[in-house]
Amino acid sequence: MEFDNVINLVYVIAATLFVFGIKMLGSAETARRGNLISGAGMLIAIVITLLDQGILDFKWIIAGLVVGTLIGGIAARLVKMTSMPELVALFNGFGGLASLLVAWAEFEKIKDFGWGAYSAEMGAPGYFSSIVIYLAMLIGGITFTGSLYAYGKLSGRVSGQAKVFAGQKALNALVFIAILAIGVLFTWTGDLALGDTLFLVGIALALLFGVMAVMPIGGGDMPVVISLLNSFSGLAASAAGFVIGNNVLIVAGCLVGASGLILTAIMCKAMNRTLGNVLFSGFGATSQSEGDGDDREPKAISVQDAYYVLEAASSVVFIPGYGMAVAQAQHVVKELGELLEENGADVNFAIHPVAGRMPGHMNVLLAEADVPYDQLVEMDNINPIMPTVDVAVVIGANDVVNPAATDDETSPIYGMPIIEAHKAKTVFILKRGQGKGFSGLVNKLFVLDNSRMIYGDAKATISELVNELKG
Repeated sequence: MEFDNVINLVYVIAATLFVFGIKMLGSAETARRGNLISGAGMLIAIVITLLDQGILDFKWIIAGLVVGTLIGGIAARLVKMTSMPELVALFNGFGGLASLLVAWAEFEKIKDFGWGAYSAEMGAPGYFSSIVIYLAMLIGGITFTGSLYAYGKLSGRVSGQAKVFAGQKALNALVFIAILAIGVLFTWTGDLALGDTLFLVGIALALLFGVMAVMPIGGGDMPVVISLLNSFSGLAASAAGFVIGNNVLIVAGCLVGASGLILTAIMCKAMNRTLGNVLFSGFGATSQSEGDGDDREPKAISVQDAYYVLEAASSVVFIPGYGMAVAQAQHVVKELGELLEENGADVNFAIHPVAGRMPGHMNVLLAEADVPYDQLVEMDNINPIMPTVDVAVVIGANDVVNPAATDDETSPIYGMPIIEAHKAKTVFILKRGQGKGFSGLVNKLFVLDNSRMIYGDAKATISELVNELKG
């Protein structure tokens, strides 16, 4: 068998491992194995690519591998689960930056050899090479700065509130039109000096547009932004694969891009909103004023009294949100659930698709605590039984349990599917105070007659309840 055929066969094997790995990521039970399988596919792809390109001097590659491994290992050990969304945003961003740098390096190569020699080497028309180079740069640049801005919002380094100003949409449209116009000129010009100038201007505008695109998106929409930027990083990688003529990079990028788009669509459906509404509505730019006229005060309850209610409950549903991540309370929540089960209660965990700061955030937290997978119940399955639940325990899940989504037509989230915690017989809300959710909206659940606030750190509160149940 010829070496080129061996290369392509190994690429097919690597791509197949990617497909199976991504499929396994769809389930918490198989996600870890899927990650390992995808990693094995990437290792195979890298080794065979080095052999294909005749790169046998591994000094710089080994150095990069060591540095990358150290950074990744330290990050994995030190980054808390509360910061995982920010870490994912950075991963997306640096994936985009890598694609931009690949495109830039390839264009520098063209400047050295000329379009004619480069096209002959690549076996593709010059205009095709220029198109994919510009696309890899464009998507990679937007992904890089957009992800950095999302990281800033998620980490609190910049305000999570949507930032809008007069003429913003028109300005964004003009910048995007300029990017496209420069791309057309770059594609068809044969002048390398002019092409160099156009390429550098395109980079600057792409980096600017990444920030401007994320700026009008509020913190409550961050799960959608994270999944969309993940898709962009895949598309950028795919474009980079076309740039360097690497089939496995094209396939891997397309898989990430497609899965990210599917996840984005799922996130939008979970909020009953279109992608265009998420990107361009400026949701969360101002604080909610509607509904603030309700003069009822939230009713507080002590941990001791909450214990008596839980001890008598035959069914309990925990509804986790970002507050559980902040308090690192997932392990004591699991312990409390086990004690309630021993006491005869039916225990479940209700998971909203957009709870937390990234898709699957709550699933990751609870999986880390070894909560049984069959206790993780999706929103559509938990809502029909919520009226029969004795106690719903809301742990910082502000926005995804806000009944304004079902009964207040003036609310920005009206029509958004929520976990209907307010229908439970009793609702305990664990919060440090009466603050609003990440989207900046007032939660009407706090003042309902069947709701009781348990103020304080969620982990400390749950620990006290555990001690009470242990007797």
